[in-house]
Amino acid sequence: MASFLTKTLYVDWRIGARYFLHWLVDGDIVNNQLNWQWAAGTGTDSRPHRVLSPVLQGRRFDPDGAYVRRWVPELADVDADVVHEPWRLPADRRAALGYPAPVVDLADVLARFRHARDRG
Repeated sequence: MASFLTKTLYVDWRIGARYFLHWLVDGDIVNNQLNWQWAAGTGTDSRPHRVLSPVLQGRRFDPDGAYVRRWVPELADVDADVVHEPWRLPADRRAALGYPAPVVDLADVLARFRHARDRG
C-alpha cells in the first residue's frame, strides 16, 4: 500500500502515515513513520528507488490467488493465471464480474518513476 500510494500515485508519504496511524488499533508512531519513509524511499534506505510491483508480489506470495479470491469476491471464479491482473480479462468478462478498470497503468507509472529517478 505504501509503495503504491507514494511511488505509483505520487502521494506524500506523510498523508498515508497519518491516515494509518489514525486507524491502527496498535499504531506505534515510530514504526509507522519510519516504515512509511522506507517505503517512500525518503528515509535511511540503501535502495531509495525501489518500487514494489503488486502483480509480482501477488504472484510470488499468492501464486494460486487464494488470498485475492478471499478478499475480492468479484474475482472468486477467475483463473489463477489472471487473478493478479484482472484488467487483462476481456472487457465483457470484466464487466460481468463488476470489476473496475485500473486506476493507473502500472507500466506507465514505472516508466515515469524511472525517468524521474534518472533525471534527479
